[in-house]
Parts: sequence; structure tokens; C-alpha cells
Amino acid sequence: MNHHVAVGRYVLLPDHVHLFVVMPAEGIPLARWVQSLRANSGKTLLALGHAKPHWQEGFFDHLLRSGESYAEKWVYVMQNPVRAGLVGRAEDWPYQGEIGPIRF
Repeated sequence: MNHHVAVGRYVLLPDHVHLFVVMPAEGIPLARWVQSLRANSGKTLLALGHAKPHWQEGFFDHLLRSGESYAEKWVYVMQNPVRAGLVGRAEDWPYQGEIGPIRF
């Protein structure tokens, strides 16, 4: 089902994920979309042989109001693998990228 949600940048880490998304003004609420994402990815992980639990309870969201805020938050999020000691430079983390550009 298409909910007209756009995923921009992302960073996948061993214990959490960061997604920059744009939600439609009218449509599926963020909490329901996250629940759907977890359910669908959980089914895939089970099919691949990864035992539960896949997700912790709850999630944290932050509203970005401008392109400057988006850029600032991206720099912070992109540095997570460095702060976690997984890589020396953020650019070296292979589990990050951009699915589609988000414009302000």
C-alpha cells in the first residue's frame, strides 16, 4: 500500500536506525507508518532466520523545519557510527545513504 511517505536519508546501526522521512499532511500518522515498517521488516528478518526481538518499544521523532535544520541533523546522525566506534570516518560506514532527496 502506498502511503505517500518519502524516505530521504538513512543510517542503519546495529541497535537502531535513523530515517529522514516526509509524511503527507493528510494520511497515515507517523506512529502507524513506523508500526507498519517494523511489522514488514520483522517478517523479512524472521524469514531470513533472525530471531525476535527485532525492535525495541517506542520511537523518537523530531520535526525538521528547514533545510538548514535538515543539514545539521544529517551531520549529527551521520556521525553516529563514529561515536559508536564502528568506523573512524562517517563516510566509511556502508549502511547509510539517501533513497530520495527531500526538499524544503
